[in-house]
Amino acid sequence: QAQVVESGGGLVQPGGSLRLSCKVSGFTLDYYTVGWFRQAPGKEREGVACLGNSDETIYYTDSVKGRFTISRDNAKNSAYLQMDSLKPEDSAIYICTAANIKQGSPYGVCSGYVSGNYWGQGTQVTVSP
Repeated sequence: QAQVVESGGGLVQPGGSLRLSCKVSGFTLDYYTVGWFRQAPGKEREGVACLGNSDETIYYTDSVKGRFTISRDNAKNSAYLQMDSLKPEDSAIYICTAANIKQGSPYGVCSGYVSGNYWGQGTQVTVSP
């Protein structure tokens, strides 16, 4: 049974940092693009960061560039999202997805052109003074 489980969310003050983790089971991550989406009340689901099998194939949405860093550790079947300089507008449920690399590029996944094979249920991030 394939599963995607996020962790690391919580409440943080503006300017603070959080590190989200995405652990997958039931499949190996080696040949999958990993991505982080977020869903906030009243807003459309947004692809935040997506990473292929190379550190040179990365997509970030403009609003998080320079503040967020996506990474992966295939040996641990895990992916991560380091979030620095957090802003209230970053508050959302953050959802991890894995998409087979044959389905498209990181941009294709994060833009919604290609759907992930597997999705987690999300972890809540709240940025508030």
